[in-house]
Amino acid sequence: MLRWICFALILGVCVSAAKQKQKKVTPVSFSRGWGVNISWIKNYEEGLLNIATSQKPLMVIHHKVDCPHSRALKKLFAADKAIQKMAKEDFIMLNMIEDTTDKNMAPDGYYVPRILFVDPSMTVRTDIVGKHKLAYSYGPEDMENLAENMRKAKALMQHTEL
Repeated sequence: MLRWICFALILGVCVSAAKQKQKKVTPVSFSRGWGVNISWIKNYEEGLLNIATSQKPLMVIHHKVDCPHSRALKKLFAADKAIQKMAKEDFIMLNMIEDTTDKNMAPDGYYVPRILFVDPSMTVRTDIVGKHKLAYSYGPEDMENLAENMRKAKALMQHTEL
């Protein structure tokens, strides 16, 4: 009888261990709905470290979860295949819900959504702007302008590598 109790106890422990092993650990995603196939970084400081080693520009998207303009931009950004491809292949990507204390990341104010580019020399490219009064603001109607600005940021990197 004691054998059967020990056998049942050992079997229970093995089954429990197997179930725990089967549970998949989901890695933390920083995409927040902006594109699941893009490698997103955690914060601005990590972005600055990555641009120095990768020689890719950093694209920083400032947004708020409860902002309807941010949500509308996010929806179209995530659906645009050309933008997603460029973001994945040519940029270090960061989307920030909380504003940074770096005043360079808010050259014309702390509004959302706004998108800025930083080159590997850690210079915020204030010359790459959108079409609105708030220079770094993009709306759902600005996806082509955003794609063009991404191409500009990428082209600037190719010129600095020469």
